[in-house]
Amino acid sequence: MIEIHNIHKTFGDKKVLDGISGVFETGKTNLLLGASGTGKSVLLKCIVGLVKPDLGSVTFDGTYFTNNKLDIRQEIRRKIGMLFQSSALFDSMTVEENVMFPLKMLAKMPKDERMDRVNFCLKRVGLENANKKMPSELSGGMKKRVGIARAIAPDCTYLFCDEPNSGLDPLTALKIDGLIKEITEEYNITTIVVTHDMNSVIEIGDKIMFLYEGKKLWEGTRDNILDSDVPKLNEFIFANRLMRDAKKVEEEENGSHQ
Repeated sequence: MIEIHNIHKTFGDKKVLDGISGVFETGKTNLLLGASGTGKSVLLKCIVGLVKPDLGSVTFDGTYFTNNKLDIRQEIRRKIGMLFQSSALFDSMTVEENVMFPLKMLAKMPKDERMDRVNFCLKRVGLENANKKMPSELSGGMKKRVGIARAIAPDCTYLFCDEPNSGLDPLTALKIDGLIKEITEEYNITTIVVTHDMNSVIEIGDKIMFLYEGKKLWEGTRDNILDSDVPKLNEFIFANRLMRDAKKVEEEENGSHQ
């Protein structure tokens, strides 16, 4: 479980996060939802320690993280897996080497055990035969799967995913969502996903925090989000539906012209 309390962050004269508090539960996919520029990614970076909040605190399973001793923060960081928006694979490394990278950096284990762990993680994401491929040989969905394998390689307790479906077609996005949810439940980890995609909300939103202009306006689950009485959230859902319907029509028209 991850708890955040009264997180504030300002860049220059722009207030990006304005007193956000909440709890992200273990074994569930916790979503940070909102349009671009609402502070979702900044909040995620504050939680993992990439950005220091101006005010407020972050606690991992009862251990205070913000401003704690360096060795304690490093111990928590060893338990964190991160899936970046662009997958962020090293272009000059094979799939195997990419997944091996955090094990060399963070894990204290013999080489043969590291290799076993790499193979296990690649098999878990359905890429057991992709060890020697280069990132340039992979599709967008495969790159995301490699990114997930790399994130869970150090046997993480906390998994953070920043826009995992960015740039993916709807079917592949659903598969990535499903994989994230499966891994979360299978290993009972605390997962936080930054997204603006209502498809992800409906598919995997065990717990959802909606941000607007740096503030938390709503919190709930996929079962009650459509019953919200928050105008800005309802506007967001409506706009998301319009964009999805327009994209579907465009895809159908393009298909009929081929």
